[in-house]
Amino acid sequence: MKTSKEMTNIEIAELLRDIAAAYELQDAKNNKFKIIAYERAADSVEHATSELKDLWEENKMDEVDGLGKSIQEHLDEIFRTGHSKHFDELTKGIPAIVFQLMKIPGIGVKTASKLVMQLKIKNLSDLKKAANDNKIAEMEGFGEQSQEKILKQIDEFEKKEPSRMLLPYAMEIAEEIMNYMKQNKNVERIETLGSLRRQVSTIGDIDFATATKKVDDVIEYFTKFPRATRIIEKGERTAAILLPGNVRVDMITCEPQAYGALLQHFTGGKNHNVALREFSLKKGLSLSDYGIYTKPGDKNSLVEIASEKDFYEKWLKMDWIPPEIREDDGEIKAALAHKLPKLVELKDMKGDLHIHSDFDIETSHDLGSSSMKTICERAKSLGYEYVAFSEHNPSKSKHNANQIIELLKRKREAVDKLNSSLKNFRAFNSLEIDILPDGSLPVPEEGLKTLDFALVSIHSSFDLPKNKMTERILKALSYPKVKVFAHPTGRLLNQRPSIDADWDSIFGEAVKRNIFMEINSDPSRLDLPDILVHDALRKGMKFTIDTDTHYVDSMDNMKWGISVARRGWCEKKDIVNTRNLKEFEKLML
Repeated sequence: MKTSKEMTNIEIAELLRDIAAAYELQDAKNNKFKIIAYERAADSVEHATSELKDLWEENKMDEVDGLGKSIQEHLDEIFRTGHSKHFDELTKGIPAIVFQLMKIPGIGVKTASKLVMQLKIKNLSDLKKAANDNKIAEMEGFGEQSQEKILKQIDEFEKKEPSRMLLPYAMEIAEEIMNYMKQNKNVERIETLGSLRRQVSTIGDIDFATATKKVDDVIEYFTKFPRATRIIEKGERTAAILLPGNVRVDMITCEPQAYGALLQHFTGGKNHNVALREFSLKKGLSLSDYGIYTKPGDKNSLVEIASEKDFYEKWLKMDWIPPEIREDDGEIKAALAHKLPKLVELKDMKGDLHIHSDFDIETSHDLGSSSMKTICERAKSLGYEYVAFSEHNPSKSKHNANQIIELLKRKREAVDKLNSSLKNFRAFNSLEIDILPDGSLPVPEEGLKTLDFALVSIHSSFDLPKNKMTERILKALSYPKVKVFAHPTGRLLNQRPSIDADWDSIFGEAVKRNIFMEINSDPSRLDLPDILVHDALRKGMKFTIDTDTHYVDSMDNMKWGISVARRGWCEKKDIVNTRNLKEFEKLML
């Protein structure tokens, strides 16, 4: 396994995921908690805003959530010597190509290992050749369909564009820079711009607008940001720096009296800006980042605008439009008619319906790492009135129907016992159930009866044809206990695309059956995507916003689901878990 003293966060995250995979190959069942710990640590390192090597040098590695003591010790050894004896021993005998193949969506470590060992694969070209020579189809457990799927996945992997930053990672960097800039007394205002201010799920560069009367001083201060690895540009009004991980950060400055125009100009999506300019020209106005020209073409007619609210309300005679919905999807018309939605806010949330505790019902998926009691305590501190424990269903391949029922009864008893000790708070007994390829659910009817309600989701066969995928989902939604369709498109940002399905039909059926679409707040999912949220909302859909928590700290991810809901035009009334406990019980039970 290749390691070095100078590993970046991205390289360390990949290493930790490889170690989790090695544990899975070794003994998935007995190593499941180690696998969870390493995958959690990988996510934490990947999204950390400081390089782990820098934190190590400052003896601050424990500031990274999810980085346990033993993992820190192994990383300490790497930073000191360039190697970890434990990691080297664990991965000994596993060809490096196994870990490389895992980077291809849909190929897990066990599949990668089987392909490498049986076909003597040494690189990606060997795998493609094996598929084209029909050798994969001849392997036990594969077949022609699997072979075609692998070829397709390789092709998509090779064409994959460079990854964009996930929203939370970009936001952490932005907040760090803003805190730094605010220490300069000449910075009067500073805010993010572009896709980050609009809270888009993935971000390219990070951009800022800064109001100051001392431009030279602020530009100089910005370029001296401690974590900058290089100054890309340093001009009269703008500057750009490069951070570790090749993250580019741009800043543009202006006088305070023109700040509103600058903020407006560089926030909206391209289509919003084009539509707004066309609307303004009809009113005899010309928009720019310096202000508004009251006589287009006449430089002397420029009016500087300090407030973005004035820009919209005073000059364009429309309501101020929240940044999240500046995408030219009807927001200008709504602003003119004073019919913009009052977008949902984090403070509106009363519960979280997608939480995985450490209660072991012997699932084939990942288990949570926090106890039910710990989760309830955290929920109450967040101002919630309820949570739903929605662990993955017991493994169908490893249990018969009676065993599954007994496991679910045991969980029912645990939740009931917990509720007997709670005051002014309730834990619901739910389950996240796999939608099998034929649309059936791998839980017997008697097992479903133990639940308050169920979430259903897709965890396999993501590439079914559109009509088959739609039939699959509609069948799953027909089960009476099903109340929530969780992370509906199955996408993983920068890793796996959305499934192909007839969403109009699915939304229509869900509305008819009073089933809710989940907006999953996991930063790697943010699913249902904002565009589909807005489409579903128009059809009368109601939603849940949930964190898909597997460890208690990730309950704080609710804010990212809120961002998606806001971009989808959702108000408080559109989100079912903004209801208080009494109202929620009436709706769900």
